[in-house]
Amino acid sequence: MFDDRSRKYSNQYVPLNPVDINLYEPFIGKEALEQIKFLAKPLYKKVWANVNSTFVGGGVAEMLQSVIPFVRGLGIDGRWFVVEGSDDFFTVTKKFHNLLQGIDQPITLEEIFHAYLDTIDENTKNVKVVGHMVTVHDPQPAAIIMNGNVYGHILWRCHIDTSNASRRIWRFLLPYINQFEGAIFTAPEFAKNNLQIPTYEVCPSIDPLRKKNKHRSRKEALKVLEDVFNEYNIDPARPIVLAVSRYDIHKNQVGIIKAFKLMKQKAARGKHPILVIMGNSATDDPEGSKIYEEVKAAAGDDKDIYLLLNVKNNDEVVGALMSIADCFVHISTKEGFGLVVTEAMWQGTPVIGSKVGGIPKQVMHGSNGFLVAPYEFEQIAKGMQTFIEDKNLRDEFGKSAREHVRQNFLLPHMVTKELILMRYHLEIDNKIPDFRMNKLTYKEISQALYGRTVWPFSTNDLKKRIEAIWEGLDLECSDPK
Repeated sequence: MFDDRSRKYSNQYVPLNPVDINLYEPFIGKEALEQIKFLAKPLYKKVWANVNSTFVGGGVAEMLQSVIPFVRGLGIDGRWFVVEGSDDFFTVTKKFHNLLQGIDQPITLEEIFHAYLDTIDENTKNVKVVGHMVTVHDPQPAAIIMNGNVYGHILWRCHIDTSNASRRIWRFLLPYINQFEGAIFTAPEFAKNNLQIPTYEVCPSIDPLRKKNKHRSRKEALKVLEDVFNEYNIDPARPIVLAVSRYDIHKNQVGIIKAFKLMKQKAARGKHPILVIMGNSATDDPEGSKIYEEVKAAAGDDKDIYLLLNVKNNDEVVGALMSIADCFVHISTKEGFGLVVTEAMWQGTPVIGSKVGGIPKQVMHGSNGFLVAPYEFEQIAKGMQTFIEDKNLRDEFGKSAREHVRQNFLLPHMVTKELILMRYHLEIDNKIPDFRMNKLTYKEISQALYGRTVWPFSTNDLKKRIEAIWEGLDLECSDPK
């Protein structure tokens, strides 16, 4: 495990420098920005550490790439640690991911105890994660809570739709999860009843300052897309149906292709729409290549379907594509939230989304897009056709989509809740956060009834131990490995 201040990070990745917080005022307004500064003031120089499984690829990594500079801009010491693992580790954690989303597949004790737990042990052997608040993201690093090398108010954040989680994997992870001080979910239905810790509802967000989310004129967008369109021989004058996500079984790209082929048969004469499916491979997803081949086979020799993989200048290309597309389609079978939907809506593009996970929080049926079941191919095709043929409706829905994101899903909205949680756990505020989902829990009752008020060791011993922990963190951050 290494962090964003290590030499290993600086040799491979872009530095996460503090951002000027005032740049967000045009998006959220002066009042909301002042509220964030007020919340952050007593947290000055406090450490908020985050732990996940990759610095690049996937929604969590992309979100943290914006969160860390944002909180550093507020004067909070944001830190980011990543667990390292072999292909076997990422294969078994991908199985965790699938099982948590209700997809049944075999998993062995060898995989759990060797590929997973041994890797976690190895990651925490010589590294301490220390923060006033520590957020551990998703199941990949969840077991580090038991290894005695993570210090602070430690929360587990789950970005996955666990509403139909496999009983086997949930029972395995539950003892680890219940060791955290709290758990954060995207929606109430994702939180299981047998959690014995406080649970909170916090939606993910997008950063309006990222290149991907910049608003461009059509002329500017086409300039960004010039090389890609020339390489793939894509005609921008034709109506574009767009889908963007990693190549993953739950993203249902094959279903998008089926719906598109149906739509082509019914589209008005002279329209000649095309389908562009764009995706990247993530370092913690070993199944991506296999799914890409399946999608490629489904597209066959259809010359109106274009599959883009690991395109250069990815962020700008995605944003430009979204801004000129006639509609965006995201019909996942499982989805924690679907930030790619948020991104498309922010570009003013109406969305056809599935009625799963966090997508219905974003797509308001008949207002800024259409909600469908993932395999309702006729309805999906009908939605595609509607947006391609009705420019007035497309523009109306697109404007509504952008405003919905502005009010609910921009980065400052999410960080506001994180700051409230940090203030609450550090006892700066005693009021329970408004976005808490469950009532008083077993862990809280037990601590209140039986927690010690006098400790059997001296204050000086405790002080020395704490100083050693912080010194260890400083040494780790300057480690030249």
